Formats: sequence, structure tokens, C-alpha cells
Amino acid sequence: MLQHDAKKLELGLGLVSIGRRWGFADVEPPDERQASDLLSCAAALGITVFDTAPAYGASETILGRFLATLSPERRSSFRIMTKAGEHWDSHAGSPFVDHGIDALKRSIDRSISLLGKIDVLQIHKASEDVITSPSVIDAIDYAEAAGVRCFGASVSTVEAATLAISSGLYAFLQFPLNVADQKFLHLLPSITRAGMHPIINRPFAMGELVAAPQPDQIGRAAFRFIRENVETGIVLTGTSKPHHLRQNFASFRSE
Repeated sequence: MLQHDAKKLELGLGLVSIGRRWGFADVEPPDERQASDLLSCAAALGITVFDTAPAYGASETILGRFLATLSPERRSSFRIMTKAGEHWDSHAGSPFVDHGIDALKRSIDRSISLLGKIDVLQIHKASEDVITSPSVIDAIDYAEAAGVRCFGASVSTVEAATLAISSGLYAFLQFPLNVADQKFLHLLPSITRAGMHPIINRPFAMGELVAAPQPDQIGRAAFRFIRENVETGIVLTGTSKPHHLRQNFASFRSE
């Protein structure tokens, strides 16, 4: 089981923006040296949770190369979360979804090869029809045999979240939550009762909230909203720039 401090809300780094274009501003990803600077900045700030996925383009590859430069002791202090179910077509430059068992196995094998170790494997694009599907259950068994010990579901609908909570398969549930998108808010008590940990993504609505004037003030307000509603778990901030990460970290710590 992934060691997580159940008594606090912590900041993690979402890594979609280092691997592909993403977000409200559709920002071009950094080169690998710049991405490594971002990861080093996160480590220096004390961020230990990194969330990536095959569908994030080059993200897993870049993170894996960064991790390979660390000592085993330092590497063990980080908690690496990745996903399976949405994949990346490098020729088309776009993601695609495939929850078939063969695709899931290939994805798991590739992620382990790139990252060395997976602390949390999440089912990506976990719609209601795949949360408890035979292929997903078989993939969880396959990942367990490969050494993965903790599983989650990354969802975008309340129906899928509800099924994941009741299934007993997952320890983590990732979903968007911000002042503009509160549809999962009422599920937080159920998540707690199920002994699961929430992973909050898009606290800034993919950057849209902080694109307005006074982004620092708005950033603090965005984190304040999360803290007022979520007692424990992980909040993912996504950026490709170290100075933005420092700003987000300061905003999170100030609330």
C-alpha cells in the first residue's frame, strides 16, 4: 500500500504539460532539459507525488530519465502515479482509448520499463462501463503480479466515480474539482467512508482560473476552496515552468 499521510492534504505535480500540448492556453511542452529543471524544482520544494500517464506524450519517458539519475534512497522518497487505458499515438500526436486486456498489459509493461517502479496505477478514462470490466480486473491482477501494490481510477463522471467507490478495487480516486466544477463534491463523504484517498486534478480548471488578472490571488482562492472541502488527499498542480510551480507551491502553503 502506498504510504500516504491520511491526516493532511498534500500538493503533487501533474505532468501532462511536460509531455504534450495541454491546458486552457494550449501551451507547447518544454524540452527535456527544461522539464528536468521543473522536476528538480519540485523535488527541492519537497513535492514527492508525481502523476503521469502514457497518454501524456513524452511525460513518462522524461520522468523516467530524471528518476534514473537519482540514488535509490532519493528515488524511494518519491511516489510515482501513472495510468493505463488511454494511450498515445506518436504518429498522429494524439491520445486514444483502449481498455482491452492486451493494450492494458502492453501499457503496464511499458510504464514499468520507463519508470522502474509504479506506486499507484490508475485506470485512465475510467468510464462506468470499464470500472469493473473483466479486462480491467485482469489488468489489475497482471499489474499486481508485476509488483504494483496500489490502484486507482481516474474518472470524469459521477456515475463512474460512484461505481469505483463501491467496487472495492481502488484505493485512490482521481477527479476534477474547482470552483467552476463541483459535481464530485457530494461524493467526498462516500470516498472517506470507503477508505479511499481523493486525488484532485484541475484545481485551476486547466489554467483558465489563473489566466485572469491577479493570478496569485486567484490561485490562493482556488486552493482555499479545495482545503475548505477536502480534508485529506492529494491536489495536483500542473505546469511546465519552475517559477509557476514555485508560485503555486507558495499559494498552496499559504492556505
